[in-house]
Amino acid sequence: MTTDYPPIEPYDHGMLDTGDGNLVYWEVCGNPDGKPALVVHGGPGAGCSAGHRRTFDPERYRIILFDQRNCGRSTPHASDPAADMSLNTTEHLLTDMERLREHLGVDRWLLYGGSWGSTLILAYAERHPERVTEIVIPAVTMTRRSEIDWLYRGVGRFFPEEWERFRDGVPEADRDGDIVAAYARLMEHPDEKVREKAAIDWMTWEDVVVSMEPNGKRNPYSDRPPADLLAFVRICAHYFAHGAWLEEGVLLREAGRLAGIPGVLIHGRLDLSGPADTAWELARAWPDAELIIVDDSGHTGSPTMRAEVLGAIDRFAPR
Repeated sequence: MTTDYPPIEPYDHGMLDTGDGNLVYWEVCGNPDGKPALVVHGGPGAGCSAGHRRTFDPERYRIILFDQRNCGRSTPHASDPAADMSLNTTEHLLTDMERLREHLGVDRWLLYGGSWGSTLILAYAERHPERVTEIVIPAVTMTRRSEIDWLYRGVGRFFPEEWERFRDGVPEADRDGDIVAAYARLMEHPDEKVREKAAIDWMTWEDVVVSMEPNGKRNPYSDRPPADLLAFVRICAHYFAHGAWLEEGVLLREAGRLAGIPGVLIHGRLDLSGPADTAWELARAWPDAELIIVDDSGHTGSPTMRAEVLGAIDRFAPR
């Protein structure tokens, strides 16, 4: 398959009660008796879309999607300043994934997702390798602090004027320090206007980083409804200010735990936000991973990358 499958609607959906006041939206599409596959979206805070459903053959897969805490259709929404972000960490999301698996009666599932989704997939699979059949990741990240620093400071070498504007979006006293943490504080500010400006400044920078991609669309990050934009930035800044609560480099060091799980890593050669060496390092440490570098793709993908993703998932369907 080289093009997306036709649009499909869920045959089941619900809100998973996490027991701490959060409700996590989930849905299931495709064949109820098919091979289980979980879509793990990026961001963090991007939420799932109907387009994710079209990655899988609906005749062969039981396609499970969920909106991670405080974004998409999950509640409370992070655009609401009353939403308690202390209840949204990597550990909470890993627990939610296991709770969802048990709720839906899934024994083992294929995991699919890119960007932040790949970090969450790797953390889950290294903790629960017995629950994972295969993994497909486009746009590999491990959310190391070195990767965060590159994205929000290092890339400024290519866009010095735009990065200076991004830097100047935080108070002067914070500009030589941890800019991501400074934005996280702005996103918790009691003044709605302060939060809105910080979110726009953050998303403007995200758009700049992918602006040279030959197959990208204009303003892919900032082109979303205001509430979703606020939630995205609030969650992103919250996670990245804490290094996703992961010990630096732990996902790479523990990649041996993925032995026996077939994986396909598909990464764009032109991905400036997440250079290909991250995917290369992971492929060398994961015994059963295949690395595909796509020459015409950046972080946001290309038709070639999409064809590689669909091909990998189709290959795993009969297993």
